[in-house]
Amino acid sequence: MEGFMKISFNRASGAVALAASVFAAASLVAGGAMAQESEGIVVYNAQHESLGREWIDAFTKATGIKVTMRQGSDMQLANQIVQEGDASPADVFLTENSPAMTLVDSAGLFAPVDKETLDQVPEQYRPSDGMWTGIAARSTVFAYDKTKLTEDKLPKSLLDLADPAWKGRWGASPAGADFQAIVSALLELKGEEATAAWLKALKENSTPCKGNSVAMKAVNAGEVEGAVIYHYYWFGDQAKTGENSKNVALHYFKNQDPGAFVSISGGGVLKSSQHAKEAQAFLKFVTGQPGQGVLKNGTSYEYAIGKDATSNNKLVPLADLNAPKVDAAKLNSKKVTELMTAAGII
Repeated sequence: MEGFMKISFNRASGAVALAASVFAAASLVAGGAMAQESEGIVVYNAQHESLGREWIDAFTKATGIKVTMRQGSDMQLANQIVQEGDASPADVFLTENSPAMTLVDSAGLFAPVDKETLDQVPEQYRPSDGMWTGIAARSTVFAYDKTKLTEDKLPKSLLDLADPAWKGRWGASPAGADFQAIVSALLELKGEEATAAWLKALKENSTPCKGNSVAMKAVNAGEVEGAVIYHYYWFGDQAKTGENSKNVALHYFKNQDPGAFVSISGGGVLKSSQHAKEAQAFLKFVTGQPGQGVLKNGTSYEYAIGKDATSNNKLVPLADLNAPKVDAAKLNSKKVTELMTAAGII
């Protein structure tokens, strides 16, 4: 693992070197970027490693600020940050989904996001408390076997999959943070009783898969007729060989259905950061045009959510998804875990 890039000062040069360093740190490189004199920051990255690396490399190239990336999963890193508390070496935390951000936020470990950064993201793509912000998004979809199902036979709502008629016909990856974020939205939108009932039906009706990619492959192979996943797994496979998605099409529930939930990937600056200025600059970069441009032009196929940002033109526009409105600050991973455990799913 890379360490921090340390700046040492020669005692002999004393105040001259110190003054030069302070001046450099305060200066801005061309284009209004941060100064190149910096100790660097540590990013705990629970986003896909390739996307995290794209953001980091672009940021370092633009600003000269070095970044050490530590990779892990949403809840793994969120729980690690909570355990580390004020002693965490992390400066920035990035996630795939928002419940992990809520966990860290509820522990009081985030610093408020700079207003200039918040202003770059529409309100529907960031939590109401302003302690972290959305950085990207992904849409819930029903990936189905187009050789077996026609549009008129698709579920009208995510809740329809609880019908005994769907028993053994669909799959999901319930153990992962991706699916648990969807259940978090269901809980917020429909309440505990409806969520518990749906989870009971999930246990009885669905085939568990180890990951969204595996679920999509199961659909493609004819093992199940459909699966609840996020949209970008299909687009990513199609952009490569398409071998795992050639028989698969995507159904968007729309109509503000829980199955149309758009999950926000989050980014926040740790309150304990010793490099707050550089950490805030990184978050501003990711949510600004350079970082959102990585989403448009890169290979992640996740949605850009910044103001005036455009997503990859192969994606169904966010505005056309008719997603339900959910305050990301209210998505509760702990309660969801309790409900899913009670249902015997995890």
